[in-house]
Amino acid sequence: MPVPESPPPDTTPEPVAEITPPEPPLPEPASELESASPAEASALPLPPAALVAIPGSQRLSYTISGEVRNMRYHASGELLWAHDGDDYEARMEVGAFLLGSRVQSSRGRITPDGLQAQRFEDKSRQERVVEFDHEQAQARFSDGSPSTPLLKGAQDQLSVFVQLASQLAANPANYPRGTELALQTVGTKGADTWHFVVNGEETLNLPGGEQATLRLTRLLRHPDDLNVELWLAPGLGWLPARIRLTQPNGDYIDQQWRGSQKP
Repeated sequence: MPVPESPPPDTTPEPVAEITPPEPPLPEPASELESASPAEASALPLPPAALVAIPGSQRLSYTISGEVRNMRYHASGELLWAHDGDDYEARMEVGAFLLGSRVQSSRGRITPDGLQAQRFEDKSRQERVVEFDHEQAQARFSDGSPSTPLLKGAQDQLSVFVQLASQLAANPANYPRGTELALQTVGTKGADTWHFVVNGEETLNLPGGEQATLRLTRLLRHPDDLNVELWLAPGLGWLPARIRLTQPNGDYIDQQWRGSQKP
């Protein structure tokens, strides 16, 4: 559907929220979109002790290709990332003709260690919800699956990408090629520890333009593991410029950055 012309959006992301470990006590980041320049979106200088640098609020659009049950498809997607320094919301929506849409959302708090997920929702043909009870260290599932223990730093399947971005943004020099990162990652039926390895820098030519990125891949430990490839871009506040997810049966989704604007 044609979109009426309008003044170009302000593409300057909000400033990065600087999170430092407490030194007791301390008080508690479908029209064509313009791309944000690396200078505008990159992290602000941080104190040496910073553990995470939360990306500034942004709305990223993606061009998507994929395959499901041997059927190729093309789609559009959007990642909304918004926070006020205390609470955050992340929402990923993918829509494809004939396949319908799928929406994942994560809500929670921002802590000195990064994101603390409180509720994760995954909705396509039906909606599944995960509630994070941090006091009892349990994740509870709406489909009746047994609750699972939560480990320190646990993330859901959407917040995990922003948590990785926040860690690398704070001290990128601490993550040279070969570095491994492990995060407990909770889906709608259970939890697993996702192990990522830093593969190194790559420059990508994407629908929205060229982006310098740092590529991470999930280390697969079981035949039925989801293969996760992630390209984080300093020019997007370290949010993903590209995400490729591949199922064990070969089905995949590959989303590539097309543009950015303020939420």
